[in-house]
Amino acid sequence: MLAGKQKFVLTPGCNEKRYLAGALNPKTGRLTWVEGDRKNSFLFLELLYKLATKTYRSACRIHLVLDNYGIHNSQQVRLALKAAAASRIKLHFLPPYCPDHNRIERIWKDLHDNVTRNHRCAGMEELMAEVRLYLATRNRHGRHTYSRDTAA
Repeated sequence: MLAGKQKFVLTPGCNEKRYLAGALNPKTGRLTWVEGDRKNSFLFLELLYKLATKTYRSACRIHLVLDNYGIHNSQQVRLALKAAAASRIKLHFLPPYCPDHNRIERIWKDLHDNVTRNHRCAGMEELMAEVRLYLATRNRHGRHTYSRDTAA
């Protein structure tokens, strides 16, 4: 930009945030996710509930490979997993500092690169609609096919 001129950049405003928790099926490449206003154990428990009651309701066992983020092994999560309804869920933790082994991290990076970083949305709901479109398109086609030009 020219000296003395300031470029106007649209932002969602007031540093408003939304968070996703997700699980990737390595065989199908399908992503299951939930959204929340806070990144906490309750968001993770909501994901576990969705996996157990909707996505894999007929599965005998649901195995989840996780990083060591605190919400994955909090007191709330440990208590919830002791319930009979959660007996089908088995958590497997990766060694510390191994993000390359967690395949879902690549999906989150692609999401940021293609949707949330440098977006031109007027508000958070518009941005979240683009996030949902990106993830739904990814699930339908099994890979990245989203384009900002076609999303508008």
